Amino acid sequence: MHFPSVSVLPLSLILSAAIPALAQTSTSCDPTKKSCPADTALSSSTYTHDFTKGADDDNWKVTAGDISYTSKGAEFTINKAGDAPTIQSQWYIFFGSVSFIMTAAPGTGVVSSAILESDDLDEIDWEWLGGEPANVQTNYFGKGNTTTHDREADAAVTDTQGTTHNYTIHWTSDSTSWLVDDKVVRTLQFADANGGSNYPQTPMNVRIGIWAGGDPNNAEGTIEWAGGETDYSKAPYTMVLEKVEVRNENPGSSYSYGDMTGGFESIVTDGKGSNAKKSDTEEGT
Repeated sequence: MHFPSVSVLPLSLILSAAIPALAQTSTSCDPTKKSCPADTALSSSTYTHDFTKGADDDNWKVTAGDISYTSKGAEFTINKAGDAPTIQSQWYIFFGSVSFIMTAAPGTGVVSSAILESDDLDEIDWEWLGGEPANVQTNYFGKGNTTTHDREADAAVTDTQGTTHNYTIHWTSDSTSWLVDDKVVRTLQFADANGGSNYPQTPMNVRIGIWAGGDPNNAEGTIEWAGGETDYSKAPYTMVLEKVEVRNENPGSSYSYGDMTGGFESIVTDGKGSNAKKSDTEEGT
């Protein structure tokens, strides 16, 4: 059972409290509060990258730590306190799907995460706790709102740390589904997210990383939610990302907010086709 006062918080808040310098989710400008620059869009309708072939610096940036690339894929490793290696897409999507083919990291208190995050703090999460190898957490937030307390839900998965699985988020204006190996484990309807006001509905980028929720210096609630204190003497703890597959329902050059409501109807898709680099599938690799 997870610590309730923490599990209902956006990962952005948990991370910023736990490791301020290495927070994996945040926003530099909230369009519901002020005018913000347009977001670079994924210009193609599909994108795939096989990380067993190495990095893709045209489409991903490392926002914290170091990533190793091996025949297994991109390896995100905690070796010591403060490690929280993270990558973030160079573009946003506006409805569609993202699949993460990966294995989660072991280790008490170690949290593997794959997240969609918008500028106004809409958020859709996959999270794996290192002490729960047969479970994955799903969660969502609308504009960072924590007024309801029923967002997190668990799904049973066989051997998340030793077996590669396909974890997919299928996101539309009507509903969001979480799938494991192409089987739906959860669906959220627009109306069920506080009447739609808490439904994630603005352009999101993709953030993937690992961090120690169980770091002894973290708040007690964070440590308890993560499953206990992380023992760095047993490191390294490694999450492996083999491949990412993306489908973008609204490709273009950029996305801008037509007003400050944060509603999907206000989003303007500008231009077509020139910002994102070609994916593996488009290049025929």
